[in-house]
Amino acid sequence: MDPITLLIVCPLVFLAGLVDSIAGGGGLISLTAYLLAGVPAHAALGTNKLSSSIGTLAATLRLARGGYIKLKLALPAAAGAIVGSIAGAKLALLTPAGIFEMMLIVALPIVAFAVLRKRAIDVPEDAVISTRRQYMIVALSSLAIGCYDGFYGPGTGTFMLIAFTAAAKLPVKEASGEVKVANLASNVAALITFFMHGQVWMALGLTAAVFSIAGNYLGAGMVMKNGTKIVRPIIIAVLGMLFVKVMADLAF
Repeated sequence: MDPITLLIVCPLVFLAGLVDSIAGGGGLISLTAYLLAGVPAHAALGTNKLSSSIGTLAATLRLARGGYIKLKLALPAAAGAIVGSIAGAKLALLTPAGIFEMMLIVALPIVAFAVLRKRAIDVPEDAVISTRRQYMIVALSSLAIGCYDGFYGPGTGTFMLIAFTAAAKLPVKEASGEVKVANLASNVAALITFFMHGQVWMALGLTAAVFSIAGNYLGAGMVMKNGTKIVRPIIIAVLGMLFVKVMADLAF
């Protein structure tokens, strides 16, 4: 591995883990880290899936131990996410590298705005929805958002949480477990797809995963209020760095 690549990626992935544990949106930083380091777009997405899958697995296990995951909803969510993610990843691989990289760069600030502005909706206790319809909404929203995750990724957990609460009428605490299962299934499905096409830099991804775990661990032990106010300038600064790099590349 190039030492310069490690010097760029590892601190930013650590920061991404820290941000994610405080208020979410860490994927915006971790994907940007790989692009800033000059990792090709498809490999950046695949390698980011490796480190993010490990972090999501740790979070999922923690929620499972706490009893926050209900299999009757988690299983259709995971099934939909897997199918969607594989389709999204294959679509990404079919997109020419140059076009795909520009799409990622253009989409990053848009997704950042959506993630920082939107909030999950806590459902009133008297909200009524049939179990069958709830299963259908969870499965279909996981399918659609899983496709987005396979193709791109940042903000997937936030978008799933909004769908599960606003549309499927799940309370936030209950939805969080199902979201993690669906997100983990989506990450792993996309990771396998990218790996099979040689688009995962294993050494870099595993090294970055160590820093991601460290960032998440540190962030989880910090008591912070108004987390989004802290996260927003960090994300804007990192995206600004990517914009400067892109402009410099175009100039030279």
